[in-house]
Amino acid sequence: MLKSVEMKQELEVLKNEARKLLEDKEAKLEDIEAKNAEIETLQAKIIMQEKLEQEEKEEMENATFEEETLQDDVTKEFINGLRTKFENAMSEGSSTDGGYTVPQDILTKINELRERKDALQNLITVEKVTAPTGSRVFKARAQQTGFAEVAENGSIPEKATPQFTQLTYSVKKYAGFLKVTNELLKDSDIAIRSTVEKWLGDESRVTRNKLILAELDKKAKTAIASVDDIKDVLNVQLDPAFRYTSVIVTNQDGFNWLDKQKDSDGNYLLQPSVSSPTGKQLFGVDIVMVSNKDLPSDTTNGTKAPFIIGDLKEAIVMFEKEGMELRASDVAGDAYLTDVTLFRAIEREEVKTRDSEAFVYGQVAIA
Repeated sequence: MLKSVEMKQELEVLKNEARKLLEDKEAKLEDIEAKNAEIETLQAKIIMQEKLEQEEKEEMENATFEEETLQDDVTKEFINGLRTKFENAMSEGSSTDGGYTVPQDILTKINELRERKDALQNLITVEKVTAPTGSRVFKARAQQTGFAEVAENGSIPEKATPQFTQLTYSVKKYAGFLKVTNELLKDSDIAIRSTVEKWLGDESRVTRNKLILAELDKKAKTAIASVDDIKDVLNVQLDPAFRYTSVIVTNQDGFNWLDKQKDSDGNYLLQPSVSSPTGKQLFGVDIVMVSNKDLPSDTTNGTKAPFIIGDLKEAIVMFEKEGMELRASDVAGDAYLTDVTLFRAIEREEVKTRDSEAFVYGQVAIA
């Protein structure tokens, strides 16, 4: 045992004695001070002892390195002799002649290919709910006409009262599971469990993306042929209340088309933006680009890229009763008999249109 280790054990004994002194109401001040001085002295000695031991360790390692270097030189001479002086030489190409001893570059660490993974729920409103069903009440839009002119002693006309609409929700359950053999969990030198959990988490993202896109797709499509049509949407089709909170959401196809648009002088129309995830804006509106995998173009009749323009926080809401719950069990179902671990993921939500007038679903024909 190193001397520093013995000294640390001794230090623990002194600290225990100090604790007892502090708990003793009749302990004298001079005894406490003396014990504290003893502890500080021993701590200083431990620091010095560890420094000396480290220096001794480095000296030994240097000596060992010099010895191994000498042995390596002798070994190299012997191997070179085998290569040049013997016909039946051991070779890497033949496994039985030595190839088995040559290490292969086998890496068991899981490498993931880089890809864009967009979570569309970040663009909408996600509302936590406590009940599986419920509703929200909204005041309906109406064009008010103002007060009428009334003559002296004339009858005052009745005005229309505010009208209300109700948005109901009923969350649905979405789930899936994976089987992983217990041998793999025990024997693998990589984090299989965390890989499975990450995989299921991404399944949740894809599930929610599909629900959001299905709800957006219910909106009638508006054909867009030029950037002037986008101006029409922003300036006329959308209520001015949404003009300065709107974004333009498109996929790679749509962004590529938009990024190529030029003015009459040949200058590109997209401008820099510090707030946009793409770093680009059009007419002061940020551009959000989503991967074609998550927001595909419509290929039903040619190729039409989506241009979802508006305030999606106001337009779409996800009622979330339960975020993704992930559980693992090696006894549930047939897991015990087949010696596997089941990873089960469950989540409960529903996506609804909150305000259909808050966005326009445009399409640009690119092919």
